[in-house]
Amino acid sequence: MEQTKSSRQTEKKESVKPSIYSMELDELKSWLKEHGEKSFRAGQIFDWLYIKRVTAFEDMTNLSKNLRELLAEHFVLTTLKTAIQQTSQDGTMKFLFELHDGYTIETVLMKHEYGNSVCVTTQVGCRIGCTFCASTLGGLKRNLEAGEIVAQVVKVQKALDEFGERVSSVVIMGIGEPFDNFDEMLSFLKIINHDDGLNIGARHITVSTSGIIPKIYQFADEKLQINFAISLHAPNTEIRSRLMPINRAYKLPELMKAVQYYIDKTGRRVSFEYGLFGGVNDQIEHAEELANLVKNVKCHINLIPVNYVPERDYVRTPKEQIFRFEKVLKNRGVNVTIRREQGHDIDAACGQLRAKERKEETR
Repeated sequence: MEQTKSSRQTEKKESVKPSIYSMELDELKSWLKEHGEKSFRAGQIFDWLYIKRVTAFEDMTNLSKNLRELLAEHFVLTTLKTAIQQTSQDGTMKFLFELHDGYTIETVLMKHEYGNSVCVTTQVGCRIGCTFCASTLGGLKRNLEAGEIVAQVVKVQKALDEFGERVSSVVIMGIGEPFDNFDEMLSFLKIINHDDGLNIGARHITVSTSGIIPKIYQFADEKLQINFAISLHAPNTEIRSRLMPINRAYKLPELMKAVQYYIDKTGRRVSFEYGLFGGVNDQIEHAEELANLVKNVKCHINLIPVNYVPERDYVRTPKEQIFRFEKVLKNRGVNVTIRREQGHDIDAACGQLRAKERKEETR
């Protein structure tokens, strides 16, 4: 049986109140009715949270004192403490945020010609165990509540407010496996997409998974217009199992079947993220094999020159080899691009800043 938001929240320690940012608008309307308040107040609360972006319930001045006290009694207005902020020469900003329990997470602001994109984190650590990723060092500590994911976007938006700019797109590709925290991730999507929330268009939101197959089917059945990406990183089962242990549980052929189900169900294409690792998956024969794997799939391949992670042994693929790899795919009719590198002069690899600064979390 699927858990409701309230049942998930009761599993938390009694001393920790849920975040008001975790409430979808309809949920907040129902909660207000249950507590003897008018449901239209939910819209006012959303306005304070996402338009005025206040940091305390007492600042919601068009609400009665009793309602403000009621909200404070049952919820926290999640605020993230900025432990470290790095800024790259290309404008990329990386934040290390501290949570209420002392754990830290990473959020990244990337500046593009088409606007400002925020990459959010869904878990403290990760249990997937990809052998090239700093996020998985030390394993999974806990899932983030939907409100803690929302708060990352709000926090970055407040930083952009100083320049009269706004968050125009969101990618869920930070620390953690989004589909391993599926219900909270789904609530996050609905909250930031809502017209009365942050109002970020569905087609300006991208979620990525390493390949938790049952959740891909569930996500497809939601029929959202969200962009969908798969962390592929290999053209065959052998290499993928070496890079991504999840492939031992969810085999590549079954993953491709789930991807096709998603495409058939939604009519939308899938993006495959393909990190290039020197001498591992970046040879011409790998490009040919990859082209064969996706030849009948409505997709786009995003080639990623990997960032070096000190705790890992992989090396970057030479630039000339990246172009040769891309050319093979293009010649085979595959829709492919090379991801533009950003934040290369700071701790750009996902989880790298957290691993560097908070070693007690990543032991």
